[in-house]
Amino acid sequence: MNLKEFAKALNLSASTVSRALNDSHEISTKTKLRVLELAKEMNFEPNPFASNLRRQKNKTIAVVVPDITNHFFAKVIEGIESIAQEKGYHILIYFTLDSYLKEVATLRLLSNGRVGGIILSLSAETNNYDHIRELKKRNIPFVFFDRVCEEIEAAKVTTDNKTAAHQATKYLLERGCRRIAFLNFSEFTATSIKRKIGYIDALTQNNIEVDTALILNCSTNKKENIEALTHLLTTQKDVDAIFASSENLSIISYQVCESLGINIPQQIKLIGFSNMTLAAHLNPSFTCITQPAFEIGNEAATILFKSIEKPHIDYSDTLIQLNSSLVKRNSTN
Repeated sequence: MNLKEFAKALNLSASTVSRALNDSHEISTKTKLRVLELAKEMNFEPNPFASNLRRQKNKTIAVVVPDITNHFFAKVIEGIESIAQEKGYHILIYFTLDSYLKEVATLRLLSNGRVGGIILSLSAETNNYDHIRELKKRNIPFVFFDRVCEEIEAAKVTTDNKTAAHQATKYLLERGCRRIAFLNFSEFTATSIKRKIGYIDALTQNNIEVDTALILNCSTNKKENIEALTHLLTTQKDVDAIFASSENLSIISYQVCESLGINIPQQIKLIGFSNMTLAAHLNPSFTCITQPAFEIGNEAATILFKSIEKPHIDYSDTLIQLNSSLVKRNSTN
C-alpha cells in the first residue's frame, strides 16, 4: 500500500497523512492518533519516511516531558543534554502539556523507530499504560524520570517524594500550623500519590486529624485550579497553611492569596515543590522542596545510553532515588 492508498482508507488527503506521520503542529492530536492507529493495524510505513527515520535513529534520543513552564523539567533537560553531548547524540524534545492523548500520539510516533531511545515523564492525566507497553514490545530503550509508572518494569530515576512531603508537612506543624491544605496535582501519577501519602503520614504521626475537605485534587486547567483554591480558602477560613505539590500550584497559591487579601505568612504559611530560580525573589520569598533536577537528567541519560550501547544487558530493574532538599524562606516564617 502506498501513501495515497493509505490516505484514501482514512478519507484524508495524502498531504494530511504525511504531516500527521511527521508530527506536524498543523495536524490535531485526534487526527494524528487516528492515522497512527490505522498505520499500526496495517503495519504501514512509507518507505522514504522509514529510511529517514533509520538514518536519524543512530544519533538521536527523545525527551518527553509534560510541562514547558516548569523549571524542574528545564533543568532535567539540561542534565540530559550534558550527557548526550558527550556521547555525540542530538535530543528531540516533546511536550505533552499534561495531556494523555498527546502523550499517546507522541510515543506511538516515536515507536516507529525515529529515535534510539526515550526519556520520559508521564502526564498528569495518564492512567493507562498500553502505549508504553508498546515501547517494550518493540524493544525501544526508555527510562522514566520523576513521574514514573510503577506497573511497568523499566529503569526509573526519581526522588523520595514521600519523605520530602513528610518533611515539609512536619515543618509546617513545627511552625504552629494545624489546618494545612494540600494541593494535589494529579490523582494518577506515583509522584503525586506518594507526596499525598507523606502529607497524610506527617499529620497522623503528630495526632492531627486528616480532613479530606482540605485535600484539593487539581486539574491541568489553571483557571479551574484558581477557582477551586479560591473556593477552598473562602469556605475553610481556618486554613493556616498551604502545601502545593507542584510548582504551578505554588504560583497559583500566591495569586489566590493576593486576590483574597490573605497575608503570607502571617495568615497562611506557604510551602511547595519548586525548582524555579525566582523562588528566593518572590514576596515573600518561597519556602520550597527543591529536587536535584540536573542530576536526575544526568542519571536518566546515563542509564539510557547504557541500554543503547549494551542492549544485551537488562536495565529494567534499575531504580535511582535521589534526595530533595527543603529550603526555608519567608513564606513560612
